[in-house]
Amino acid sequence: MGSFTVKKVQALIKDGTPGRYSDGNGLYLMIPRKGTPYWMLRYTLAGKRRELTLDKYAQLSLAEAREQAVEGKKAIRRGVDPIEERKREEQATIHTVKDLFTDWHQDLEKRLKHPRIPKRIFEKEVAPSIGHFTLNSVTPMDVRAIVRKVAGSGRPTIANDTLMNLKQLFNHAIKLGLLTYNPASAFNVNDAGGIEKSRDRALSLDEIRQVFKIFQANSDSFSRENYLACALLVVLGVRKTELTEAQWSEFDMKNSQWALPQERSKSGVGIKIPLPPQAIVWLEELKVRACGSAYVFPNRRSSKTPHMGKDTLNRAIAKLFGREPGKKKQPQNRMGEIEIFTVHDLRRTFRSLLASLGVPGHVAERCLNHKLKGVEGVYDRHDYFEERKIALNKIAETISPLVNTQKN
Repeated sequence: MGSFTVKKVQALIKDGTPGRYSDGNGLYLMIPRKGTPYWMLRYTLAGKRRELTLDKYAQLSLAEAREQAVEGKKAIRRGVDPIEERKREEQATIHTVKDLFTDWHQDLEKRLKHPRIPKRIFEKEVAPSIGHFTLNSVTPMDVRAIVRKVAGSGRPTIANDTLMNLKQLFNHAIKLGLLTYNPASAFNVNDAGGIEKSRDRALSLDEIRQVFKIFQANSDSFSRENYLACALLVVLGVRKTELTEAQWSEFDMKNSQWALPQERSKSGVGIKIPLPPQAIVWLEELKVRACGSAYVFPNRRSSKTPHMGKDTLNRAIAKLFGREPGKKKQPQNRMGEIEIFTVHDLRRTFRSLLASLGVPGHVAERCLNHKLKGVEGVYDRHDYFEERKIALNKIAETISPLVNTQKN
């Protein structure tokens, strides 16, 4: 019998300290720095020390992990290497690019904090073109066609990410002995989105006034929901999807608070956001417009997602700048001389407003739901709720006169 009990394993996982914890007999609970805890079997065969990943803790109980460890040890005593055996089994089931991605994604779930991002890119940008191809049939021309298509739709960052993912995906096939050549290896960022410039775009107060006037003047293409979403992003400083995918159950209007849950927060940390009076007014209007939906921004079209789509706001803003991806005839530029901006630049605008209003750096960082770094982050568990409330109220007072909230 090993040294673990179910309670001890649960306590180690709750504590979350990265490390390798032994149950004895070669079985270890692995708690990585990023990703989810998993079971691992260590063994020696032919004088070589090897490590076999069994499964994630969530999928395998302590008793099941011990059972698998015993089976693995029995195989080793017969001279069978469990790692080689698994490779053979996997090779038999990996035929297409989609099969390969499914296998690779299991590794990503252990290593990455946000494994759903490469999954989303694969499903949207890669799978429709080559997901059903057998591995040996994929050519560099196929890779180029995918990357060009993404870059041509005006998404340079996604184009670069798509290329990077394809390189890693086919490297995974080489590791498994399924391919000897990577069809994506010769391409670089210049073939995809090009070198990405670090953005520092923030809107001035005068630009905010002009932009919201233009939003309102073009209400036929820029909906009232889009308008209010942008107003809330400038005043609350949250990330786009944190707002556009929000549910009414997260809001306590009576106490002017929004509890952003951990699982929806990009930083992986839940936070209570104080809501200024003006934000409450906008949210109350959105509640009426939601017509009983559980979502603050329900999707108006029949779609897989019940909430506003990820690209909706950026597309609506780009259209006002005379840019509409995928259309030959481009719309008229309604923004005049205003320098182009994206939805994320509204968050940067919020940060620069905090600085101009004299909000201390550590409070501003918590307003953005950034983890505090270094010693301050370790010792200062105080969430600065009252200080953030004062800061957000100041921003709302500054922004409200510039945002003409008269309904369209």
